[in-house]
Amino acid sequence: MSKTIGLEGSPRAGKQPASATPPIVVRNRRFGRARDGHAPASRWWADGDPVGTAWLNGLSITFPQGETLFIDAVKAFRDGVPPKLAEEIRDFVKQEVNHTREHLAFNRAVEDAGYDLSGVQARLDVQMDEVRAAPPIVWLGVTVALEHFTALFAHEFLAQPDRYISGDNEQAELWRWHSVEEIEHKAVAYDTWNHATRSMSRWKRWSLRSALMLRVTRNFMRSANRDALDLLAQDGITGMRAKARLAWYLLGRPGMLRRLLPAWAAFFLPGFHPWDRDDSALIRGYDAPRTGHDHAAALMPAT
Repeated sequence: MSKTIGLEGSPRAGKQPASATPPIVVRNRRFGRARDGHAPASRWWADGDPVGTAWLNGLSITFPQGETLFIDAVKAFRDGVPPKLAEEIRDFVKQEVNHTREHLAFNRAVEDAGYDLSGVQARLDVQMDEVRAAPPIVWLGVTVALEHFTALFAHEFLAQPDRYISGDNEQAELWRWHSVEEIEHKAVAYDTWNHATRSMSRWKRWSLRSALMLRVTRNFMRSANRDALDLLAQDGITGMRAKARLAWYLLGRPGMLRRLLPAWAAFFLPGFHPWDRDDSALIRGYDAPRTGHDHAAALMPAT
């Protein structure tokens, strides 16, 4: 991670040094391939919960195109970054390429389970076209905002597994793997943003990233809710019943959105940095039981 900053670019005292942040480790794993002898997932793979399954399936559909955007956005501004950040960008790209590959496979399994994803995909295509039509600095700002979201979701999945994806199946393991790598690289887009906007005033930099976060949050919540309701309808859960169950999942129990609200709001603090919240213990907790030969063989060396 590059140097921790304070008020939109000034050095910030009292924070852990860059050397204390975890390295970005590329875990080149594959999940749920029938040819590898894995049993097909049940339709409601998320602990038998149709609502949790719909919410997570809806997110997964967006990941391949979203992560391609993230890669393009960061690469567009990598020239002239410090050597440490350049190395992190290379490993960020490798992780995101692997995530794209695995969520494409995951999404095919969702279709194999009987879901029609065409409506979700059509809406996503329109949204991505709108983002791609904007200047690359907007791509990067959108990436910063969405990487904040994914890091918050990842923290929840790993810190509270019994609430979301406690199952012992390949689909749940995919989400745990993806989550740990999202935490590892959660500052890469943000540090690239700080490099790309280094000529801006502190006020302009803060106001621009804050405005983009508000817009991204609005659009994300609208689309994610609609996508989940679309998938729930295919399970016969419709109308107010579907909306009430989804709202309870997000705001009641397990209450993912309710629980991550304070950490989401921290993004708007002047001098915010993703590693202000040190959740590196979750990375160690994930890796500790997976340090055998098979796991070690899946780790790609950093470049």
